[in-house]
Amino acid sequence: MRYIWTIIWALLISSVLSYVLSSMGGESFSFLSTIVFAGILVVAIAILGDGALKEDHSN
Repeated sequence: MRYIWTIIWALLISSVLSYVLSSMGGESFSFLSTIVFAGILVVAIAILGDGALKEDHSN
C-alpha cells in the first residue's frame, strides 16, 4: 500500500513541478516527461525508504 501512495504522490509532485517549470521556460507541458520524472522519484524513494534510511534498533 505504501508504494501505491508513493506513486500517487510522485505523479502529483512531478506534475506540478513540470507544469511550473515549463510555464516559466515558455515551453509546452509534456506529460511523458512528467511520468519519467515520477518514475525516477518512485525509484529514489523506494531505495531510500527500504535501504538507506533504516531505523537504528540498538537502543
